[in-house]
Amino acid sequence: MKFFQYFMAVVTVACVFAAKAEEPSPFPDWGKPYAITSGPHEHLLASYYGINSWSPNQRYVSVLRTDLNGRLPEAGERCTLGLVDLKDGNKFIPVTTTACWNFQEATMAHWLNDDEIIFNDVRDGKFKAVVINWRTKKERVLPMPISAVSTDMKWALSINYARLSIVRPDYGYAGDGQDPRETVEWPEDDGLWKMDLKTGETKLILSVAAARRLMPATEEVKGKPGRPLAYFCHTIISKDDAKIFFLARSINWFDKKIHKTSPWETTSLTVNSDGTELRRCFKDGWKGSHFNGAPDGSHKLLVTAVWNGEKREPGSRFDWSPVEFTVGEEEKVRRIGGGALDWDWHCLYSPDGKFMSGETYWTKNFERPWILVRLSDGITKPIGSFYVPKEYRTTHWRCDLHARYRPDGKQIAFNSVHEGSRQVYFFDIK
Repeated sequence: MKFFQYFMAVVTVACVFAAKAEEPSPFPDWGKPYAITSGPHEHLLASYYGINSWSPNQRYVSVLRTDLNGRLPEAGERCTLGLVDLKDGNKFIPVTTTACWNFQEATMAHWLNDDEIIFNDVRDGKFKAVVINWRTKKERVLPMPISAVSTDMKWALSINYARLSIVRPDYGYAGDGQDPRETVEWPEDDGLWKMDLKTGETKLILSVAAARRLMPATEEVKGKPGRPLAYFCHTIISKDDAKIFFLARSINWFDKKIHKTSPWETTSLTVNSDGTELRRCFKDGWKGSHFNGAPDGSHKLLVTAVWNGEKREPGSRFDWSPVEFTVGEEEKVRRIGGGALDWDWHCLYSPDGKFMSGETYWTKNFERPWILVRLSDGITKPIGSFYVPKEYRTTHWRCDLHARYRPDGKQIAFNSVHEGSRQVYFFDIK
């Protein structure tokens, strides 16, 4: 009897602790947004969404400064890579200039330590990565541009930004810095590259041709310029540096003169960091758009995809929705929000992994909505809505919010034009 009473007491205590553990996390308090840059120049964060912009000591934020607006950057057209000093009145510190940049991914700058930043530039007529000590201005040039950097800062991924300039000029770099191989639909000598950040050694770990079996077929279109092309874009590396997630896309034709292509077909893929075990994330038709990897080192992903790969009804747009799954368990994909979040969100895990930040494209009122989703139960909380003036409503130089958390979760940074010019903003988070 005493044993039974003891056993029940232990079970009761365990249930109490389990109940407490299952209680949903309270939503954090977000303050009002405020700018850390200002005119007369325009500014944007120096990398793509989801990439950390803070120095390890959290004093500096990497940004680009430019006076260009209303068109794409031309070959050789430079802008300034600099830092905002958060402890000195948000003072802008110019560091260097770069000719490898755009309004979406900027120059793909990553912090390597408090003194060094790696970014993309044109050197000796080629697209390359440059490691710069921003204090001494000492540089080290690497042979290929970067698209993602490993957590241990030892290696990076590279893709063909010249080919990307043909198919997605708002994400590529203008000029002849790489061979775009525009006459080769499925290149066997180009694709996903791995580069050692110390030695500069590069290795093709996955060719575009190697992914052909998992991607939709393409076909030439009579009367249209160009030809079918397949390509890789948007790469991230898991926090344990073991897995790579990326998008593989293909088009049926392109016109470089007017920066137009056929609608692209997208396949979401993962591969080991050595190029082995190439996997599709979804079934046919699910496509894939914006994504983010789990902060806990697992191989869990948030991705905006076409739920069930179908349109709602004839003539309607795709039923985009954020989903979550673990690589290797793709059949267990779950829909975030149960269909209530029907949009192409920039999915972003909070650093504790409990929430999803989601900001997206403008509505019919030209407002960009922003929400926070509690992942345990799908409950959402509106964060804000940001107006897009007319001059920023063109695809190639639009200003996406492209948020990213400070690693400790106490701030989030984003680009916006809601006050009339392109600037960098913060939310403080409690």
